[in-house]
This record gives sequence, C-alpha cells and structure tokens, in this order.
Amino acid sequence: MPRRSDNRPRSRTGKRRSPRPIDERNNKRGIAGESSARFEELRQTIGQMKATERLLEGIGIPEAQPFRPDPFQIEALEAIEHEDVLVTAPTGSGKTWIAREEIRRLLAKGQRAWYTTPLKALTNSKYVEFSAEFGAENVGILTGDRKENTDAPLIVGTTEIYRNQLFDALREGEQVRTDFVILDEAHYLADEERGHVWEEAIILTPPRIRILLLSATVGRAEEFAKWIEEVRGGKVHVINRAGTRPVELRAAYLSPGLQLFPLFDDAGHFNRDVEQFAAPKRQGGGRFRRR
Repeated sequence: MPRRSDNRPRSRTGKRRSPRPIDERNNKRGIAGESSARFEELRQTIGQMKATERLLEGIGIPEAQPFRPDPFQIEALEAIEHEDVLVTAPTGSGKTWIAREEIRRLLAKGQRAWYTTPLKALTNSKYVEFSAEFGAENVGILTGDRKENTDAPLIVGTTEIYRNQLFDALREGEQVRTDFVILDEAHYLADEERGHVWEEAIILTPPRIRILLLSATVGRAEEFAKWIEEVRGGKVHVINRAGTRPVELRAAYLSPGLQLFPLFDDAGHFNRDVEQFAAPKRQGGGRFRRR
C-alpha cells in the first residue's frame, strides 16, 4: 500500500515540524452556527387563552381578617410546655406560628431558644423575620459563613451548627445555652447524606431542652415519635394536621415567547399543549454511537 506523502517542512535534524498555530488576529474564525434550529412559536388559541384565564382567576391579596389560630396550633402550644412535639402539616398551614408564639413566651420569661433550618437561605429569611418580630437585639444568626449577635436569647442557625454546639458542650462538660429548640424541616432526618445531623441533634439534646419538630412531608409520624421517645426518654406529642394545603398551588409553563400555559388541564391530566416546547429527540434514541 503506498504511503501517504507528508510535505510538512523538516528541521535541520530531519524531524517534521508541526504546523503553525492559527493566527487568531489575522485569520479570524467565523461565528459558529446555532446549536439548534429556531422554534417559531405559535400564538395561543382561544381555548388556550381561556385555560390561562382560569388558571389566574382568583389570584390576589385577600381581604384582611382577624387572625384565629387553628385547633392544631393551640394543641401544639399547650403540649410544648411539658413535652416534645412533632407537628406535621401542609405548607402554608401555620407551623411557624407555633414556634413564634412559644419563642415569644420564652423571651418574656428571660429564657433562650434555638431555631434550626437545613438551608442558609431559609436561615437568613427567618433571621430577618424574627428580628423584625422580636427586635434585632434579641436575635442572632449562626451559619457556616455568618455570625452575628451570638449572645442573643434567640439564635437562628443551620442544624449542623446546633449539632456542633452540642458536641462542643459534651466535650467541655458544659450546658448548651438554650431552653428550647425548633427543628424546622424535620423530614431531613431521612436524607441519605445529611440525615445523621438531625439524628445526632435529637439524641444529644439534653432532656431539659424541649424540642419542637416541624415538617410538611414527614412520613410515619407515630413511628418517628416513638424513636424520639426511646432516645430521649420522654413523651412526644404528635399533631398530624392532614388535608389539603390552605394556600393552593397552581402550576404553569412560561414559554420562550412569554406565553403562559397551565401544566394540567381541567381534568387534572398533563396539558399536551406544552409538548410543543419539548426538545426534539435525537435519531437512534438520543445515544451516540461509539467508534
């Protein structure tokens, strides 16, 4: 078989030289084409527009009314005075109100409280909320990158920081400076990577410190409560406020052309009108053939 000729210039030693790099200044490359074809979006039909109107109907600010706590909130406040409490209720039903009212009572008595969350963003939000409610001088924050007013009677922080304080107190033979702890988003105990933090926080919290656990999605609440009773040696009062969300969720898709499409039709099935915006499938099942 004839060998392919190589006309690259040779150096004095006889070795072929590599081709010169492209001069980006004098030999500019052209702009690459679009990675995907343009999608011409059609305007909504009358039926689609009416479906969007039904989706948005009733959304707005409700009229102000006097606040009346739900029975499950009152039950939780009565129970938390002498035992641990696990509250599972849908988002928007008022779980935080229970914690806020108990914090208010403790601060009035000169006692201290810890409010833990799994997320820095949620911790920052609660810090702002509680600072406005109880006064900035009474609220501190502790996260991995933020420490403010750490001697305040109410500390808001991530669950990891609270767990670390428990470990520090155990090593030094001291008491954690709190009388009450709220574990918000308690269902994180089931998280594969971070769940041990919630387990350790519950196990290491001294019996003198009451625990209020809040969650919208915790499963098998009674079984969860029995485990807490075993490791802490006290009674856990379970409040399961089952039912629909007080604040309705409505799902929609905003198209590239800024048109709004409900994700579900009136029968609760997926809205097929949204499929027009799905990326086209590759031939051969979308897989690349290896060579």
